[in-house]
Amino acid sequence: MAKRVAVVLAGCGVFDGSEIHEASAVLVHLSREGAQAELYAPNIPQMHVVDHVKGQPTPEQRNVLVESARIARGNIKDLATLDVKGLDALIIPGGFGVAKNLSTWATQGKNCSISKEVEGVLRAFHAAHKPIGLCCISPVLAAKIFPGCEVTVGHDTECEQWPYAKTAEAMKELGCRHVNSQVSEVHVDARNRLVSTSAFMCNAPIHEIHDGIGAMMREVLRLA
Repeated sequence: MAKRVAVVLAGCGVFDGSEIHEASAVLVHLSREGAQAELYAPNIPQMHVVDHVKGQPTPEQRNVLVESARIARGNIKDLATLDVKGLDALIIPGGFGVAKNLSTWATQGKNCSISKEVEGVLRAFHAAHKPIGLCCISPVLAAKIFPGCEVTVGHDTECEQWPYAKTAEAMKELGCRHVNSQVSEVHVDARNRLVSTSAFMCNAPIHEIHDGIGAMMREVLRLA
């Protein structure tokens, strides 16, 4: 039987939702591996809406579930209905929506809170020993919830290629072990069944990011 994999989205668009290329790569690689994706998003207001041309917030108000449905082509469910019992794995793509809508990492960093629904889902998969795939900024969720876990967001030294490397330092302060990696690589925390890759935390060609997410998907499905 095909593996059933929950994919949790955080809106639509890199600056205020899920990173669209990452979400698309997840779905492409799941399809290629013969797995069945089931998409979910919390039915909550976005923190704010960003004009992606200007890179600035607007007065608009949007809903995370409604916006995520754009990526899901309408085939998406309220995160509150997710039942871990019928699923084999969990994937959370990156994008600022993870840090703005699924948590408050964007404004509070290591002192953030995580959406109760999102935390509940992560803890449920973890307790069931089912694998969790995290890319780009989404490993911060695991760092906050599972002290001592091992993840990667790429590198911990900021430079042109790694502009968000300070994220790794904040994660270390939470008691997480950060493992430096290249964009094409993943890190597997076998004890916690976490698979992570840096994706757009790195300034890399889009095909390399796509390939790194593919490596993450294969490891998640191997563990499922």
